[in-house]
Amino acid sequence: QVQPVESGGGLVQAGGSLTLSCAASARSFSDYHMAWFRQAPGKEREFVAAISDSADSTYIASSVKGRFTISRDDAQKAVYLRMNSLKPEDTAVYYCAAGVLTLTTIGGYRYWGQGTQVTVSS
Repeated sequence: QVQPVESGGGLVQAGGSLTLSCAASARSFSDYHMAWFRQAPGKEREFVAAISDSADSTYIASSVKGRFTISRDDAQKAVYLRMNSLKPEDTAVYYCAAGVLTLTTIGGYRYWGQGTQVTVSS
């Protein structure tokens, strides 16, 4: 059982930065791939970034590549999403997810957090 809990969302101006954190209570956190997804109003949830269980692979959506980075700290049982050069179109609820299947699809993740709101003003 894994219970991700996101934090770090908020209101930021375009061009600004935020770092989202996800604390995941799990006996074997290092066994799980971790990912960030987001969902804007009226849109489907979409993949943002993922990091493999061993941290040797990361995947970043093309829409945020070069601006967002994902990292994990297994000792802290946490995963982070550093977001730079934020744009109004990045406004969404950001969800942390844990899973053991595929890395970049919603179906690959069994455990989800409640989400944290990120709002980017123009």
